[in-house]
Parts: sequence; C-alpha cells; structure tokens
Amino acid sequence: MALNLITLVEYKTYAGIKSTNYDAEITALIPRISQFVKNYCGRTFVDYVDVDKVEYFNGGTNRFILAEGPVISVSSVGYSTDFGQTYTNLTEYVDWVLDDGAIRSLNTTGITSLITVNQAFREMIRGYRVTYRAGYDDVPGDVALAIMDMVTYYRKSDMSVHSNKAPGTNNVQIEYISTTNLPAHIKRVLDMYRSDYT
Repeated sequence: MALNLITLVEYKTYAGIKSTNYDAEITALIPRISQFVKNYCGRTFVDYVDVDKVEYFNGGTNRFILAEGPVISVSSVGYSTDFGQTYTNLTEYVDWVLDDGAIRSLNTTGITSLITVNQAFREMIRGYRVTYRAGYDDVPGDVALAIMDMVTYYRKSDMSVHSNKAPGTNNVQIEYISTTNLPAHIKRVLDMYRSDYT
C-alpha cells in the first residue's frame, strides 16, 4: 500500500495551473516523489493511519523502536516461544508501556518506543510482534509544501543545466550541475521529519 502524499488538484492549485496539459506529467511525478520522501524520511506519514502496521522484534533489549510515528494506538504486543508461529498477548502497563519520551531522547520527530516496565524483553528470534497504527491524518503542511516544490523542481529541472552568456562575448557557457543534494529549502523540511535510529 503506497498512498500519495499530495494530490494532482493540490499541486495544480499551488502551482496556479488551470489547464489539463500537464496532468499526465504531474500524475506520473507525484507517486514517485511521494515514495522518495517516504524513503528519505524513513516513515510513510499516512499509510498506517487507518491500517494496522505489524512489526517483529527479536528482543534482547528493553526498547523496541517502531518504524512509524507518531503512534496513534497499539492494538497488541505479543510474545512467541515458537519463533513466531503463535503469539500470546502481553499486558500493557504490566509487561510493556508506550514510551513517548523516546522522541526527545532520540532527537527525532515521531519515533516512539515500547519499553518493558521492569526488565528487558527476553531474546527470541521473531519473539515479539507489535501491531499498531501511526502517522498523520493529514500530511503536515510543511511536508506537503516540500513535496509540491519537488514536483516543480523535477518538472522544470531547475538545477540540471544552466546556460550563461559571459559578458562581452558571443560564447555561451553551459554548466552541468552534478550534485546528489536536495535543494536546501526542501532538505531543511524533510530533515525535521527524518527518522534517525542511530
């Protein structure tokens, strides 16, 4: 399931485009840029708001870092003694607790952890299954703006080739910009939502 982070209508309104001449181009860019942003930030933003996300952990630690955030609800935390063939539910506030304070300790936005109240989770391959929902009902406005700017950036290839005429000459100098960096104003926004597990 890969949901787009903006719509064609939202982008056309933002860009002031009234015709349908560019609809196919924009429609092709939106899912690709949405996926790029999800990969770059390490979160999907909207994919698991209404659908359960299931993750498996091996234990041996007192903290599970969930891939999605912010967490909306945790349906279950289960423990398996048969390598994930069957799971027994653990009890919230007895065996585990949702730790929203992990957001600050990891210095990142929206990463939430599950921690045991008294001890580490016992180590077992595929020993733990966490089922939860997380994300945003609506894509944060600054992220949507960054995505719309990326659509414009790729549509116009703003930074790929520049043609400059040196003053006082008839020669045209073509400069090819070869960089893997995002434009600074886009990178600034996306970095605020980037998951950092290290």
